[in-house]
Amino acid sequence: MMDILDKLFDAAPLLALFLTVAIGYLVGKLTIGRFVLGGIAGTLIVGVVVGQLDIHIDAGIKTVFFALFIYAVGFQGGPQFFRALNLKSLNELVSAFAMCLVGLICVLAAAWLFGLDRGTAAGLAAGGLTQSAIIGTAGDAIARLDVSAAEIKQMQTNVAVGYAVCYIFGSLGPIIMVSWFFPTVMGWDVREEARKLAQRMSGGKAELEPGQYEAVRRVDTRIYTLADGSAAVGKSIADADGSISGADIEAVTRAGKTLPAAEVQALQAGDDVVVTGETDDLHQARLFFGPEAPPPAGMSVVEENRDLVLTSPALAGRTIDDLHGELRSDNRRGAYLIGARRLGRDLPVLPDVELHKGDELILTGAPADLDTAQKLIGYRISAAAVTDFIFFGIGMALGMLIGLIQFRIAGIPVTIGTGGGCLLSGLLFGWLRSTHPRFAALPPGASNFLRDFGLAVFVGVVGLSAGPQAITTMQQHGLTLFLLGVGVTLIPQVVVFYFSYYVLRIRNPIEALGCLVGGRSANPGFAALLDKAGNATPVVPFTVTYAVANVFLTLWGPIIVGVIAVNP
Repeated sequence: MMDILDKLFDAAPLLALFLTVAIGYLVGKLTIGRFVLGGIAGTLIVGVVVGQLDIHIDAGIKTVFFALFIYAVGFQGGPQFFRALNLKSLNELVSAFAMCLVGLICVLAAAWLFGLDRGTAAGLAAGGLTQSAIIGTAGDAIARLDVSAAEIKQMQTNVAVGYAVCYIFGSLGPIIMVSWFFPTVMGWDVREEARKLAQRMSGGKAELEPGQYEAVRRVDTRIYTLADGSAAVGKSIADADGSISGADIEAVTRAGKTLPAAEVQALQAGDDVVVTGETDDLHQARLFFGPEAPPPAGMSVVEENRDLVLTSPALAGRTIDDLHGELRSDNRRGAYLIGARRLGRDLPVLPDVELHKGDELILTGAPADLDTAQKLIGYRISAAAVTDFIFFGIGMALGMLIGLIQFRIAGIPVTIGTGGGCLLSGLLFGWLRSTHPRFAALPPGASNFLRDFGLAVFVGVVGLSAGPQAITTMQQHGLTLFLLGVGVTLIPQVVVFYFSYYVLRIRNPIEALGCLVGGRSANPGFAALLDKAGNATPVVPFTVTYAVANVFLTLWGPIIVGVIAVNP
């Protein structure tokens, strides 16, 4: 059987690559308690196993797919990263950078104390700090070293081995710290603290348990029949809307015919009035119009859910409550905010939540009302949106040019390589898209695919290329690397948590823990914090620190390779 596979993979090495990705993601779905290995780590491990068959894949494939992955990461994080570079977010920015810096110092100290070579140290950073992108930026920097091809291959293998050995505890450590260690030491009830924060951000309204929803906030459409004595009889649509603040007349059924609200001059007794609004406002509408009625036969009132990206400078930095006020103005009365996302994560739709450029706002209402709201907010995300390949090509080319730049740190030549260059280019073009929506379109579906598939293919090639060398390296350094990974995972969290709490005065428990997992770009830890909190309040501090950490941790790869002088 092995001979058949060996011949098959020799004839079609890409077959091995795609099987590695498929099996790797299957392995990554295995769950132990709350811990999930994840598709990327699973792909790397499966790649190392399949790589024992000595499979040869063109290194150019690895370079191209990593560049696509890291450009998409930068593009998606660009709006939040540049938003973080201001005084309002200074504490969160400093906290995230401190976490990255302490992590780098721990890696360099471990390399110096234990004589780790460049590749092993970079793998320790990638796994212990759970930043897969370091594999690419460090591997690219290693390929540019003036050493033998055998040494380059060995160091690149060591990067993969270090990542594989350290990644599991690198993912598990933040889960332990935010869900048990820090809450226990500080005496925090995370669920209660999240409830308090949500209540404060909502202006005093109670926070609900998972699975519950606040019915009086739900947008609905209802029909009322105007009786002879109704206060609405004889009023124009505009006057009637003004009497039921927070709800709007969408249509009127008269003599069996449904008329758009714009075509009705004055309301008459016997009219069936179609009203959309939040349910507490609809209670007021019933008192104003008359009794609620079932929909007349054949009635159809079309409304729409629309996703908009916030680009308006007038709304960026303001709260959801401010947005509600803008949406209640006369020409946008039929548009309602029902959801919000940041970096793909749901935000709590609470009055005091601050909006940032690049946030995705989900509105519902009549298409004409949404059109006017769209002009206020930004641009529409459409399934039919297409990638602007002109700017995409320019962005990728610019990233590769930036990657050629070489600079010196303490006399040591360092280059950020193609990966670091494409990250910076992606940040720039992501920010450009958020401020000038006519340019540089890269729809969320497309950018998500580039990010996820690019990293999966890259890690698959790394694992397959490591092959037999990986087993030897793991036998030699496995236990030492694992323990060093535990240190690199835990020490920065402890140091920076207390630095953020006592020096930066990030005292709110949810904000402190959100900054902790964001500064480590720790998605499993963030998922555990969300589960512990029971609501979306950790999203706000996490997204800013996560965007900052993604940039700096990725750039540590070439810096580690440049600063450490030890070769295998």
